[in-house]
Amino acid sequence: MGTRYFTPKLFWFLRELAANNDREWFTAHKSDYETHLREPALRFITDLVEPFSRISSHFTVEASKVGGSLVRIQRDTRFSRDSSPYRTYLGIGIRHERFEEVHTPRFYLVIQPRASYLGVGSWRPDAQTAHEIRLAVSERPDSWEAAVGSDGFSQHFTLEGESLKRPPRGFEPDHPLIAYLQRKDFAAVTRFNQRDITSDGFLDQFVARCEEAAPLAEFLCQGVGVEF
Repeated sequence: MGTRYFTPKLFWFLRELAANNDREWFTAHKSDYETHLREPALRFITDLVEPFSRISSHFTVEASKVGGSLVRIQRDTRFSRDSSPYRTYLGIGIRHERFEEVHTPRFYLVIQPRASYLGVGSWRPDAQTAHEIRLAVSERPDSWEAAVGSDGFSQHFTLEGESLKRPPRGFEPDHPLIAYLQRKDFAAVTRFNQRDITSDGFLDQFVARCEEAAPLAEFLCQGVGVEF
């Protein structure tokens, strides 16, 4: 038997927050946030450190209230048209140790009512990073297809995001992998339902999904010149 970290009260809180996204409501229910979201998430992250280290020692899993893998529920609204002060999901981000130097891939868990998912990869990389990834796909097509073509990956993940309408500069339109080369996002997503999240086997399930997507993350790391 594993450990049960999250309960249906997490989803209750997020639904209520979505309907009452203001500081007054959040302040009145801060103890619920601590009990049903932040504390169990920190326990989950703590227990994730060891199994994730077997996937890669170059991604950081850190159980910290500030600056670690737990995403702040407070939104930065300075440059957003949306003035809502809080995120209406629980986020756990696993970043590469060199994320401040390079646009590296990451593992990102979002827990929210009816739409929980794990995203793995590089979402909307800058032009130079996207070019480096496309070069890697073009020059090592077998490695790319192995990364996104395994049975486990194909069963649980789908590549998501947007694509260019035309072939990117420097690549021929008849390239056999042109559909991949035209991607703006090099990221894959797998979904979880509420039963998954609240089960005592969720940590093991999450680690298994990360293992299935690890070849994609490794390929992207190699493409931008960082260790996996």
